[in-house]
Amino acid sequence: MTDRLPLFPLSSALFPGLVLPLNVFEERYRALVGDLLALPEEAPRRFAVVAIKNGQDVAPTGQDGRDTGPLAGLGDDPMAALHGYGCIADAAGIAERDGGGYELVATGVIRFRLLSVDATGPYLTAEIEEVPEEVGAGAGALAAEVVRHFGTYQKRLAGARERSLSGQEFPDDPTVLSYLVAAAMIAGTPEKQALLETPDAAGRLAAELRLLRRESSIIDKLPSLPAVELTHQPICAN
Repeated sequence: MTDRLPLFPLSSALFPGLVLPLNVFEERYRALVGDLLALPEEAPRRFAVVAIKNGQDVAPTGQDGRDTGPLAGLGDDPMAALHGYGCIADAAGIAERDGGGYELVATGVIRFRLLSVDATGPYLTAEIEEVPEEVGAGAGALAAEVVRHFGTYQKRLAGARERSLSGQEFPDDPTVLSYLVAAAMIAGTPEKQALLETPDAAGRLAAELRLLRRESSIIDKLPSLPAVELTHQPICAN
């Protein structure tokens, strides 16, 4: 299924099910959110989120909210600046701030493939094709292994807070689990983007298992690490 949606480039990948808080201050993104608010109350307020490959999500002159143009920070070719896969986001809550701008909370819904980008309006819009979810062979067995290794990984990162992680429950659905682990792992954008683009949950879980083993091995060689709140997602400034 193809669609055209407002496009919000970010410095990191968004996964289905992940909650995304946004602090919207640039004029181009204020226009995007304003158009979402203008939709009928019952209409879904959805936009496309894609990670930036070459460029930046905040334009050099955008901190004061001035009009920076839809391509500011991305160069002349948005398809070259952006990754080819992203995630549709549903804006569940939008609050206008005093002095302009918005605070927005959205949730990742479904992956998409980026087909084209239009920069003729006040903000970017994208033609996208939704990517159906596939479980893949062996996902159940891989999920059990990922849960075991992820629990160990969390405890090693948490250090002195190890007891606080005992008894944590994980989703039974391999697809949901794969996205939870992908979002919670400490990894760079290229690695997270690769997980987002993996065709099915089994492949994603297998890749996460390799990453968890690698990261746990690295942690074992370090003398100490500060406590890390894995489920906390920072507010993204556009």
